[in-house]
Amino acid sequence: MESPGVILPPTPEPTSGVQAGAVQQSPMNRELVTWVETVARLTQPQIVHWCTGTDDEGQRIFELMLRDGSVQKLDTLRHPNSCYFRSDPGDVARSADRTFICSLSEDDAGPSNNWIDPVYMRDLMARQFNGCMQGRVMYVVPYLLGPPGSPAARVGVQVTDSPYVVANLRLMNRIGRVALEHFADQTGFVKGIHSVGTLDPEQRYICHFPEENLILSVNTNYGSDAMLPKKCHALRLASVQARREGWLAEHMMILCVTSPDGVRTFMAGAFPSSCGKTSLAMLLPPDADLAAGWKVEVIGDDIAWMHFGDDGRLYAVNPEAGFFGVATGTNGETNPNAMETLRSNTIFTNVAMTEERGVWWEGLDDDVPEFSTDWTGQRWTPECGRPAAHPNSRFTVPATNCPTLSEEWDNPQGVPISAIIFGGRRTTTMPLVYEAFNWQHGTYVGATLTSEQPTAVAGTVGPLRFDPMAMQPFCGYHMADYWQHWLNMGRRDGADMPKVYHVNWFRKDWGDRYLWPGFRNNMRVLKWIVDRVRGRSDASETAIGMIPKPQSLELSDFSWTQEFIHELLAVKIDDWYKEVDRREEFLSRFSSKLPQELLDENDALRKRIQHAQLRSRYANQ
Repeated sequence: MESPGVILPPTPEPTSGVQAGAVQQSPMNRELVTWVETVARLTQPQIVHWCTGTDDEGQRIFELMLRDGSVQKLDTLRHPNSCYFRSDPGDVARSADRTFICSLSEDDAGPSNNWIDPVYMRDLMARQFNGCMQGRVMYVVPYLLGPPGSPAARVGVQVTDSPYVVANLRLMNRIGRVALEHFADQTGFVKGIHSVGTLDPEQRYICHFPEENLILSVNTNYGSDAMLPKKCHALRLASVQARREGWLAEHMMILCVTSPDGVRTFMAGAFPSSCGKTSLAMLLPPDADLAAGWKVEVIGDDIAWMHFGDDGRLYAVNPEAGFFGVATGTNGETNPNAMETLRSNTIFTNVAMTEERGVWWEGLDDDVPEFSTDWTGQRWTPECGRPAAHPNSRFTVPATNCPTLSEEWDNPQGVPISAIIFGGRRTTTMPLVYEAFNWQHGTYVGATLTSEQPTAVAGTVGPLRFDPMAMQPFCGYHMADYWQHWLNMGRRDGADMPKVYHVNWFRKDWGDRYLWPGFRNNMRVLKWIVDRVRGRSDASETAIGMIPKPQSLELSDFSWTQEFIHELLAVKIDDWYKEVDRREEFLSRFSSKLPQELLDENDALRKRIQHAQLRSRYANQ
């Protein structure tokens, strides 16, 4: 077959093509052009289109999807410039069992990842991609992760036959010309090939080749399995690169808290799914705090890249330019700023569409519609017994839509991180908040992060799952080596590491009621953390870490009893004996490479619990 021509929109007009020979004069380097031509010969598309990232191009892609029926336009008054997409019912979430780390050595992948020999997988994927784009357009999407001009920024290119993926990448990433300007003549950029294929889940593969900076994905068209710059590049491959180069690629939100005196405190936070990470990143403080001059601004809701600055502090950038969040449960109480963000220029995926061409999902503030079309395309009524929106329904929206987006969100140097927050969903054991003793102890706290999985049955608790640093699904190499990298970062000469905290909004009482009101009231915890990093607040030392004194959390307006407050912040010895045993068992899974420091921290925790128990007995005698 004759290779298809490479179409590159000329500068400045994006509407016409130029000859393939002119590509060599473009901002792209020769390695990029040669690789794209090689992929085109393999996949055999009808047309190769180099994406520019312009609004005109975005409109043309949108119109293409309207014509083929893959998206539907929403009401222009309710949701200007927004659309609705319904995915294949078998392609609605990350396919963890079909995600592979194809490192040269199986030992490098570790027990947390699925490993397949890279030679075998390259051969298998070559057969999958052979001719897979016949009759389709192959979109070439150069992208930039990180703010333009940032020394932390990285470039990549995704090749895909999915206009839906391109439409999402336009909202979530800096694509097209802004990325090409950063390619220059560099080599070693990340290359990604994706094809919708047949959507056969048995033949679905999401493969990462760390030594080759390569990602291959086939038979999916949904989420981060298809949008390769997100988890595949920005976490799995970036984590490998970060270890090699001495920085951190983390599954963390980034926020800024500004106090009434004008001082800004930047924090990063890692939370497993369904634990409120996006809600915290976009937190709206209580009215009294707003009136007093407190402010919370978002820099990123999902991924943080952290590099050392000249002052020894960690500076974080958000590699993305948009949000890909869970719609179900988002409303004016849980995340009012997200609701403002979604008013325009949004792609809604697998929610319900109302007869007025609006959107709806379970938990939304709006009245339940009498009739709508559910996420599977069926007519839906409240009495039908089916959910209208898929539990993993999504919205994709540019970060600039957010009313609380910080002016620092695209600072090329990043923002200095004073605190790192880990949080899980625990109905028992974990107090509202505690502070780690030091960086090594904080690494242990993150390494043993756990969360109870939510269930569909009210009042029940799902299994407890370890999710170290909320990176269990996203670390591109051996988890024990990843922990060692965290420890090594803290030992760097001149390092001024952030304080580390653990929070838990989900502790319950004996009546199965949440102790903490959450949502906007989480600001009280953020204010305590601000005071701690600024040396302005006392805390009580306990076996597990530093616990706030009740007056530090400004709880007097709740009219709570002292017993209730004690329950919220209590470190219960019997619960923690069980906790330390669970952690020891979990860490033992990584025994071949486990850093000794983490075992030492677990042993030290056990001894502190024992001493606390003895002190309690003596006090009661």
